[in-house]
Amino acid sequence: MTIKTLGALLAGTVLALVCHGSLAASAADLSRDANAALKKLYATVPAAKALGSTAQAVLVFPKVTKAGLGVGGQFGEGALLQNGKAVGYYKTTGASVGLQAGAQQFGYAMFFQNANALAQLNKAGGFEVGVGPTVVVLDEGKAKTMTTTTAKDDIYAFIFGQSGLMAGLGIQGNKITKIDPN
Repeated sequence: MTIKTLGALLAGTVLALVCHGSLAASAADLSRDANAALKKLYATVPAAKALGSTAQAVLVFPKVTKAGLGVGGQFGEGALLQNGKAVGYYKTTGASVGLQAGAQQFGYAMFFQNANALAQLNKAGGFEVGVGPTVVVLDEGKAKTMTTTTAKDDIYAFIFGQSGLMAGLGIQGNKITKIDPN
């Protein structure tokens, strides 16, 4: 077996493991889980709650699974919330290549601060993070000094609930696509 064949087999296995069990959540499940995750985020990060009060909408992925060994992938499903109600459902997928090993789960929430940024979410072919509106990922330290008057970017993202261990460096791509859950 060649290195190339082994790499392709490993990549397929990693992606299958990432996606296994995450597919086909119902709309009710996605809505319930997204609202619960957002409520928990608001309780632990006051800046997230403040941004939520001014955001056009919040896209919440309660559980994203990421795994890799040289080649990796991630997958999760979530809901777009406006005033606490799910108005759309999405999946996030990503691939990475580089020096990496491990698996982890986490959630993330994206706070769309204006209508133009929100409109980009549903453009044909999906929304690619890093292309189009400015996305700022906030860590706990930056979030403590932020207020709604200092929030000037298009989209703010918070990563929360990390578990597992994923170590390494890589080149990543992340795409968000609208889905129609059953």
